[in-house]
Amino acid sequence: MSWQALFADSPDVLKRSPDDRIVVRAGNVAIGSGEFMVMAGPCSVETERQLLETAERVARAGAQVLRGGAFKPRTSPYSFQGLGLEGLRLLARARAATGLAVVTEVMAAADAPMVAEYADILQIGSRSMENYALLEAAAHTGRPLLLKRGMVATVADLLASAQCIFSHGNSQIILCERGIRTFETATRNTFDAAAIAVLESACRLPVIADPSHAAGLRELVPPLARTALAAGADGLLIEVHPHPDQAWSDGGQSLSLPDFDALMADLAPWRKLRAQQSQHACALEPVA
Repeated sequence: MSWQALFADSPDVLKRSPDDRIVVRAGNVAIGSGEFMVMAGPCSVETERQLLETAERVARAGAQVLRGGAFKPRTSPYSFQGLGLEGLRLLARARAATGLAVVTEVMAAADAPMVAEYADILQIGSRSMENYALLEAAAHTGRPLLLKRGMVATVADLLASAQCIFSHGNSQIILCERGIRTFETATRNTFDAAAIAVLESACRLPVIADPSHAAGLRELVPPLARTALAAGADGLLIEVHPHPDQAWSDGGQSLSLPDFDALMADLAPWRKLRAQQSQHACALEPVA
């Protein structure tokens, strides 16, 4: 398969050789370096206690990045929309307390510089994947960007948005498969594991998966997480809450703290195997 022909509109994000990879660095975290990494935290930042309790627990379990929404794009205007600036400040406090890097969503081009003051990674949500003014503004902050696949976007569409960011001088891009909208209604979205395999084969950028939004049901998050790892993803984005049934948003797909501990324990041998394979591959690479 000629990926260069199939994705001709996105030349800068495609691999030029099998070992052509971009490693994204945020704080002390290197994403795409061969180590399988995990971002975890609540869908929404609600209170300082909720956020710190979650951050401390996911850090102990082995997560490297804290996720949490300060600005929330919700389908209903009557749903909780996030704490805004106060949410960003709480995320910064959690980072100071735990050492975790922070990823949070930016929804408007005008907010990009403000969000970049508090976050290590700026998330471009699925609804914003083709908001090119936002992509440009976020790229110019110089922060790494987590680019989520749109609900009805093809792989080519996702790579075109990554190319847009790249063209504005920012190559620190993480792609995220979070499920797409299809005719299937048993899950919130249809998890496209094949897209992960394609992106890992064709693209220079790190690829992670969001099984929480793909599943919409917390009991399906662990099997989809294992699927993502097997498909070649560089990491996961997991929603975790101290009390999921009381969460202000997306409680049904959020893992409890004990459930997250169990998931990380379940993934541990597979993450170790991935690291060993990566070290073996590096040892076999020819010395320039």
